[in-house]
Amino acid sequence: MLWKNTSTQFGHISILIHWLVALSVYGMFALGLWMVSLNYYDAWYHKAPEIHKSIGFVLFLLMIFRVLWRFISPPPKALDSYSNLVKISSTLVKISLYLLLFGIFLSGYLISTADGQPISIFGYFEIPAIWSDEGIQADSAGVVHLYLAWTLIILSILHAIAALKHHFIDRDVTLKRILGIRSWLGN
Repeated sequence: MLWKNTSTQFGHISILIHWLVALSVYGMFALGLWMVSLNYYDAWYHKAPEIHKSIGFVLFLLMIFRVLWRFISPPPKALDSYSNLVKISSTLVKISLYLLLFGIFLSGYLISTADGQPISIFGYFEIPAIWSDEGIQADSAGVVHLYLAWTLIILSILHAIAALKHHFIDRDVTLKRILGIRSWLGN
């Protein structure tokens, strides 16, 4: 089994992290949109945000690991067929996705701790509130959280469209590499 990345392909760990983060982001986005529509008397009014916060923390830890993993096991090199524009835009999009995610984590933390209360993670442990300001912190962080989340979703859709373009128009192995399909390597 190929756990680490090579110069030509992604390893199982990178592929798993990529798809776990992608599925989690879309699930969290859907959960976030749904939970803000709940009214106070809905049974999920308090449960949904607790689940959202807990999954968000797990996703934060996964992203920390993902960043570390990029140093431990660098991603494959860009294909020779990529133009300089594709290489630069790909790098900028990936950096932007990472920054958006960490911005979402930070703003979510600021929303959740604005009242000075810690965040319970699935009832097992708590993340303390290190800074709180009930006045505008939750509202300001909430607006930032919303805009960052929408930006992340739009950028990730563009990222997926680019992968499909590489597969169907350019007919290169970009999409196959992140799907873990190795037939192009003769394996």
